[in-house]
Amino acid sequence: MKIIFLIGLSLIGIINTGIARDNFRYELQMTPVSIPNLPGLHSYAFAQHDNKWLIIGGRKDGLHARQPFNSFPAASNNTDIYVIDVSNQVFWSVSINSLPAGIAEQLQSTNKNFHQVEDTLYIIGGYAFSATANNHLTFPSLTTVQVSLLMNAVISNSTITPYFKQISDNNFAVTGGQLGFIGNTFYLIGGHRFDGRYNPHGPTHGPGFSQSYTNQIRKFTINNSGTQLSYSNYQTITDAIHLHRRDYNLLPQIFPDGTFGYTISSGVFQITEDLPFLYPVEVTENGYTPVTGFNQYLSNYHCATASLYDSISNEMHSLFFGGMSRYYYQNGQLVQDDLVPFVKTISRMTRYADGSMHEFQLPVEMPGLKGASAEFIINPELTSYKSEIILLNQLASDTIIIGHVFGGILSPGLNPFSNNQTQTTSADNSIYAVSLIRNESVGEFEINGKNPFSFEVLPNPSKHEIQLTYDLPYASKTEYFITSVDGKILMKGQILNAVTGKNIEKILLDKNITPQLLFVTMIFDKKYFAVKKIVKE
Repeated sequence: MKIIFLIGLSLIGIINTGIARDNFRYELQMTPVSIPNLPGLHSYAFAQHDNKWLIIGGRKDGLHARQPFNSFPAASNNTDIYVIDVSNQVFWSVSINSLPAGIAEQLQSTNKNFHQVEDTLYIIGGYAFSATANNHLTFPSLTTVQVSLLMNAVISNSTITPYFKQISDNNFAVTGGQLGFIGNTFYLIGGHRFDGRYNPHGPTHGPGFSQSYTNQIRKFTINNSGTQLSYSNYQTITDAIHLHRRDYNLLPQIFPDGTFGYTISSGVFQITEDLPFLYPVEVTENGYTPVTGFNQYLSNYHCATASLYDSISNEMHSLFFGGMSRYYYQNGQLVQDDLVPFVKTISRMTRYADGSMHEFQLPVEMPGLKGASAEFIINPELTSYKSEIILLNQLASDTIIIGHVFGGILSPGLNPFSNNQTQTTSADNSIYAVSLIRNESVGEFEINGKNPFSFEVLPNPSKHEIQLTYDLPYASKTEYFITSVDGKILMKGQILNAVTGKNIEKILLDKNITPQLLFVTMIFDKKYFAVKKIVKE
């Protein structure tokens, strides 16, 4: 296990939290809620209505095993639909086996892409064993759910079949992405298509599989009004570097100019390393922007998150509850573990009115190594904005429950996968009420997220050759990629002779690259990205 302790004011350091302009003056409290006999679940889809939760799919076991024959067993698929009344601590359930095979198989999958709009839950893709195909696959399906009527049917134990519609198209064969909604358009962001049995050694060693990242934002509208479901206005945005992400957190955001959109937070895997991305990507209806000048170190995989906006100070706050991370705190020090362990960390990422981003470690932790593949379910009685952004300055009291964290994966150790101990993990049935308590002196710590690396590229425009000039504060692995406007990788390479201090690297442009706008991306130390534009003449 490679663990590096980063102490004090190093490149990644702890900064005292005394920032006068930070207006988040709340401490966070996690209160357990017990519902007898509720099973543990993770990686599910959810919606809510009438202060009750609708839970569909996911898994009832823990972290997937390393061995292909034992990974994602069908016996641990969640084949029930649950309605949970957290206020009265009761739940109801009904089997999905009465549904048509195409719907039932997709609903029991894991890591689906989903989004609730009013009384409809939209579900896309997901990965599981398909009895029909006799194979594990990513389902190429879009399913809509009539939330309130389905919940009533589950509670009354009546037929559930009328409340689903489904169509199939390979554009929907995505798992591990996220589904957003801006205006009247759906945004299927990131993810991958994975067909076959999981195999940690790759498709050429043992049971075969195929895997392809979408590297895309897929935009479309959905017509759910009649008996036949349909979609239209399909468009794609591709970027093989910055959108090469899955199992990340998609955060609904209000940006400093008032625009609504999303932030892609972290996710896996980098194009040349089995490590998480650390920098975020902003997504609006006008496009996307990689924010490579800032790294977020805590909570790199999908976990429960909450988004809160302060309209008075124009600050956007995002809370992260545990999960898995390349970095965590131990005895007050920030620890790097490239095995990306389970963590207890609760953190906050804030975008200020000037657009700058900052990350804070909260003084409270998760009650155990949990939170991975859990969900935060907002308190519906709060005043909220689009996509359940809580309006922070409109909270009615100094102590208020903002929502609940439900389920996820519970692990007794940091690295059960790499230690071949996945059988010790389990699906968590915990529910925690999350309260904010007004407090003017919360003991948070800010993490230095500034990217210390940059480079220059000359000449610009260029015909045949470019020169990369950069300073390294320490010797590190250094790579470059040259991509086109449509996101295709045209050239790539590793710089083997980089040294501490000033470096100059000359690169001959491929003669097959036609005149066009290009992007040069450099990756330093497997964690810092920087991008420049050049014109190829």
